[in-house]
Formats: sequence, C-alpha cells, structure tokens
Amino acid sequence: MPDATLTTTAPVVAGRPAAPRRRTSRHGSNAWAHVLLAVGGVVMVFPFVWQLLTSLSTNAQVMSVPPVFWPGELQWGNYAEVFSKLPFLQEFWVSVSITVARTVGQLVLCSMAGYAFARMRFPLRGVLLALVLSILMVPSQVYLIPQYQIINGLGWLNTVAGIAAPGIFSAFGTFLMMQFFKGAPDSLEEAARLDGANPFQVFWRVMLPLAGPSLGALTIITVLWSWNDLLWPLVVSTRAESMPLAAGIATFAGRTTTDYTVMMAASALAMAPILLLFVVMQRRVIDGLAHSGLK
Repeated sequence: MPDATLTTTAPVVAGRPAAPRRRTSRHGSNAWAHVLLAVGGVVMVFPFVWQLLTSLSTNAQVMSVPPVFWPGELQWGNYAEVFSKLPFLQEFWVSVSITVARTVGQLVLCSMAGYAFARMRFPLRGVLLALVLSILMVPSQVYLIPQYQIINGLGWLNTVAGIAAPGIFSAFGTFLMMQFFKGAPDSLEEAARLDGANPFQVFWRVMLPLAGPSLGALTIITVLWSWNDLLWPLVVSTRAESMPLAAGIATFAGRTTTDYTVMMAASALAMAPILLLFVVMQRRVIDGLAHSGLK
C-alpha cells in the first residue's frame, strides 16, 4: 500500500518544476502599523488628558514632586473660579466676534479674488497673483509693526475691529479658492454667459454654489486660526475686557502667582466649542482640500 503523503503540485517551467509559491501574510506589517499609530495617538492625546486632570487638581498637587497624575478628589470648583477670576464671558464674546468677522471676510474676499485669478483675464494678472502668493513666504512678524501703525492711526486699538481687520483676507484662502475654480467645468460658465449673465452673476449664481466643499474647508481653517490667534491680540489690546480668550488666558499667567488649575480650566472651556466644531466639520475639511487639489 503506497504511503499517504501530502504532495504539493507546482507549475512546470522550462521542463522543471518551479518552487511552490509562498503566501505572504500582511498581519505582521499591519500589526506594526497599528502599534505605531497607537503610540502616536497616545502621544498626541496625552497633553489634553494632562490638561483636564490639572484643571481638576489642586495647586499643591500640580506643584508636587514627583507630579501627581490622578488627583484623589476632583476639584470641579476650579471651573467656577474661572468666571470669578477672569472676565471669561466678555473675552468669549470678543473671540466669537473676531472669529465671525474674519471668517465672513475671508469667505467673501478670498472667494472673489480666487475666482478672478482663476477664471478672468485682466492686465497685470500674473504680477498681482505673484504678489499675493509671495505673502505666503513672508513671516507674519515682518509686517507686525506696519499693521500696528495702521490700526493705531485709525484709532482701533483695544477694539474688535482692530484685532479682526488684518485677518479678513489671506493669501492662503485666495490660493485655496483659486485652485477650486480652476478645476470647475468651463461649460457651466459658458452656458451662463450665453443666457446673458454678467461676470458677477456667473460667480454668485453658478460658480460659488459649487464651491461648498472649499468654502467649508476655508471656514474651519479660518475659525481655528482666528480662535487660537495670540500674538496680534496681545499687541493691539491692553485691557482684559477687549482681549479674546487666548490672549486673556495668556495674560492671566504670572500676574502675581500663577494659578495653574484655574488656567487649565479656562483653557479647557475655551477649547471646548472649537473642538466640537472641528469634530462636526472635519469631513468638510477633508472634502474641501481634496476638491481644491491641495496635498
């Protein structure tokens, strides 16, 4: 009786059997990828967890050596002290006003400029586009003093208008919208012109409604940048009541003794609305950047 042995068949190549194929498993590589992603996620989330735990601790626990990671009793009263030690609500509404003004300005001005550079032909178009895009290569600190002189000359120090004015237009927003309008179909614009629409009607009624993903991306990027803006508000506002939240919390540190627990509680409250907005609109950001051609 012949032996019942397992045999593997292999294709015959050039008169000789080829080596059996080896199945390569991806489980090993996927496991390492998940480990690296998990480590990266923990590294990114840890500062936020530490901030929340600090806001629920006492100053003695924060200053202790070695540091106390988990407070024994959660100090929820630190969040109540935020409203007594800081003009939090006033600074919150200043931040909201500045963010709304900058976001509306960016949506209107950057979309119009992006459409003009992408779809219209006019003298010195290339020169003006190069000047606008060159702003992206210049650090914002370079034109900090000229902006301050302009705002001071207008009498807008310690006002919402003075803080919001330099941010109602950006070269990045113009470039983002220009990339979208460049990829828009020419047939839609030609059909609108055949129907008698002027350039502004073509932009407002035909092209702008198609730019929803890019407008959503520009909105969330502008909101995040404006809400976290720190340097410019510190330059043009000296009163706590006229400061946004980022500047108000920054100036709270080190007046006499720094109350880290209240400071972290105020930071957590200031971060909550913008974090919620980003979670809700993050898909629009990805879609907008994908449709605009940015990598």
